[in-house]
Amino acid sequence: MTDITEILTERLVLRAPREADSAIYVRFYGDAEASAFYGGPLSPVAAWSRLARDLGHWSLRGYGMWVVERRDDGEAVGGCGLYWPTGWPRPELTWWVLPQQRRQGFAREASLAAIRFGHESLGWPRVETHCDDDNAAARSLIASLGGSRIVRERFPDGKDRDVFEFPPSAG
Repeated sequence: MTDITEILTERLVLRAPREADSAIYVRFYGDAEASAFYGGPLSPVAAWSRLARDLGHWSLRGYGMWVVERRDDGEAVGGCGLYWPTGWPRPELTWWVLPQQRRQGFAREASLAAIRFGHESLGWPRVETHCDDDNAAARSLIASLGGSRIVRERFPDGKDRDVFEFPPSAG
């Protein structure tokens, strides 16, 4: 098993996924509106499989998704990390936050930590994300992180997406 780096930010802990996180995955991926840009809605079994995939990604690639929890009370609020599905052109920054935890800056704070990890710990010259046209919330976050559109590409799922790059000093 690969060691999964834990990252502390001012308000958050980005930590390794664990089986007990199944409940937050089921809540997020079972919500059709919340998970619309993440392949949802998913059944509880499929949400558990997504959790297992996120954990396994660390072993296969040496990086992956963290579960994001608040430092003050340990409550999980979502997920964030660097993910590279098989067949996709490059890895990307991705995140998700439970609906009741949104608009508190958690996705931004976690994303800044993940971008820094990509540049500094992994030595990546570029950290990027791939954004669906209709995902206004993601586009707003990308802008707040200083993301710049570098290309529009067709992805293996047949969708065209804008690709945004984040500078090492994002945010």
